[in-house]
Amino acid sequence: MRVLQPVGERGSLMWLQRSVAFRPDLLQPADLAKIKWLSPTIADNLAEYRDGAFLERIGQSRLSPALSEFWPKRGPQWDALGVAGASPVLVEAKAHLDELRSPSTAASAASRSKIERAFATVQHALGISDGPVWTARYYQYANRLAHLWWLRQNGVDAKLLLVSFVGDTTMRGPSAPQAWEQAYKMADAALGLSGPNELSPHVLHVYPDVSLLSEPLSQS
Repeated sequence: MRVLQPVGERGSLMWLQRSVAFRPDLLQPADLAKIKWLSPTIADNLAEYRDGAFLERIGQSRLSPALSEFWPKRGPQWDALGVAGASPVLVEAKAHLDELRSPSTAASAASRSKIERAFATVQHALGISDGPVWTARYYQYANRLAHLWWLRQNGVDAKLLLVSFVGDTTMRGPSAPQAWEQAYKMADAALGLSGPNELSPHVLHVYPDVSLLSEPLSQS
């Protein structure tokens, strides 16, 4: 699914659109090849992608049938997509801490059952025994991790880039990266991921300062 987005007027939507358009260097992890951004771009009407459309965008449309087996329709809608060398980069962006503490899934019973099976598979692979309920407090973060695991299991050297903006006073966001680091440490602990695991090297963090993103974006 390709989802058109308006020009963001606040929060992570605005800051991420501006970052991709004007300051992609702020989104670039030091230890990753230069990212070529595929979305959201002005040329593509700032569209975001999910389900089979996100796979097509990153050049992995061959996996669409397998994704349908792993996850129900209306899966994660990626805030941004890119490619670094041969590695697809999947992005989740936040501007304030409450965004990280997402509510439980509101999926139908059938979809929830498929999600729970997927989570159980991922938890087993990561060595999480008697695992915490991933469909609860940090559901959004958990499903991004699950998709990262799934892509890598299917031979794709994917990376998950967590973009945590600092200095967004209108959203009462953190003023320093340390607050985000602590928040993600708590989220990892809640998901049973306190120690290193096979996904750890492929989950990357950047902390762009919004004071460097003052230039407004226009689609005209």
